[in-house]
Amino acid sequence: MALSARLELRVGQSLVMTPQLMQAIKLLQLSNLDLVAYVEQELEKNPLLERADAPEPSVEGEAPEAPTIADGGDAQAGDWLGDDMGNSRTDIEDRLGTELENVFPDDKGPEAKHVDAASDPMTSSWANVGSGGSDNEDYNLEAFVSADLSLQDHLSNQLALAVEVPADRLIGQMLIDAIDDAGYLTVTVEDVAERLGAEVEDVVSVLEVIQSFEPSGVAARNLAECLAIQLRDKDRYDPAMQVLVGHLDLLAKRDYAQLRKLCAVDEEDLADMVAEIRRLNPKPGLAFGFAPVQPLVPDVMVRAGPDGGWIVELNSETLPKVLVNQSYYARVSKTTKSDGEKAFLADALQTATWLARALDQRARTILKVATEIVRQQDAFFALGVQYLRPLNLKTIADAIGMHESTVSRVTSNKSIATSRGIFEMKYFFTSSIASSEGGESHSAEAVRYRIKQMIDAETPDDVLSDDAIMDKLKDAGIDIARRTVAKYREALRIPSSVQRRREKQAMAV
Repeated sequence: MALSARLELRVGQSLVMTPQLMQAIKLLQLSNLDLVAYVEQELEKNPLLERADAPEPSVEGEAPEAPTIADGGDAQAGDWLGDDMGNSRTDIEDRLGTELENVFPDDKGPEAKHVDAASDPMTSSWANVGSGGSDNEDYNLEAFVSADLSLQDHLSNQLALAVEVPADRLIGQMLIDAIDDAGYLTVTVEDVAERLGAEVEDVVSVLEVIQSFEPSGVAARNLAECLAIQLRDKDRYDPAMQVLVGHLDLLAKRDYAQLRKLCAVDEEDLADMVAEIRRLNPKPGLAFGFAPVQPLVPDVMVRAGPDGGWIVELNSETLPKVLVNQSYYARVSKTTKSDGEKAFLADALQTATWLARALDQRARTILKVATEIVRQQDAFFALGVQYLRPLNLKTIADAIGMHESTVSRVTSNKSIATSRGIFEMKYFFTSSIASSEGGESHSAEAVRYRIKQMIDAETPDDVLSDDAIMDKLKDAGIDIARRTVAKYREALRIPSSVQRRREKQAMAV
């Protein structure tokens, strides 16, 4: 076959991903906090964007430019008022439309100050001491509240009093910097000695000093050492307790028979020792440096309607609102002369218009997806978790006429506030488990809820194994395997039947 070049004309359709379209898709999956941060960046960059709640600047009320020396203006304080303002107090108040005290609340004039000082016999040079020199400010006690003290700062303050040698202070400060939020040392003494060129014995000696600081148990290298430090401070670290701390794995398994044998104590003494261990703090550092907890702000709110249905509405507090300042664009575009300025204004107008439309489209899409989720999971909102239906992205996408990827982006990092709590949108999408009777399938989340209910209702004499739970679920019409029951139980962080039996029997005793 001979190869030859030729020209062909073809007609086809294709989707071109413009930068605006790619950015609009990205906006769909942003959380409310990320979206607010993104809008704030755009407000700083784009002069044509403004917040919807911000007052629009008046064209006639704009302040005139301040005179400069280059313009021949005199740089005196009173020139900005204008020559037609008048020199008397009455003329100035008539021009401003209000009394002069409302414009300059701190400046009442020399006469007013003289009258105030004369009428108040207590007025003296001591009147403003401790108030920052302000007569009208309220006394604010919050100004004297100290900032939260971090764990590292708390330990460093104790180190400055306990250690005098500069070399030991350097070692101690490096050890303190390596302590995590829970109060545990995250490096080894060998690493610190190698990094500082010090002896391992010196590092261990400084570490022992730090371990004597408050809170008790800080700077421990593991849980056993943390508990041992606290027990020493309480003078409770006897040989039997030392053996118990050294076998925390047996204590976690509730193997009390083996612990009684190792500790050489009777059942009553062992119970007292275990109670002493439980009163200790396994994470002493958490008392310091707590970061403020960011509350979860829902994107959608669902409430019961008067007709027995559900009202789905967006949370307006999480939606940033922006407007395109067309009047400002019209004024500035008249004065632009260079091509660069015109191109900048055109690009700013296009970006601002696109962002306003993209935010509106994002809100509409979220509301549409959330409404369909509520419609599909109506039984959950009315009756509870056990009535949660199996649901996937394709079902929602087909119902609202969107692509699955769009629904996936919408449900990412979004939450719904209901009368049963705040749930992520992804929570309502669960896999299905077939029914043993050939009926409607069951939601995996609903099955996990049933397993938890069965285990919570156990008694010390009747602890359900995974096989027993499987049989009960099959009797209820849920076709499930034993390994699936074990997987759901482990996902719920529920121990095995053997460990549960030991715990319940120990609590019964």
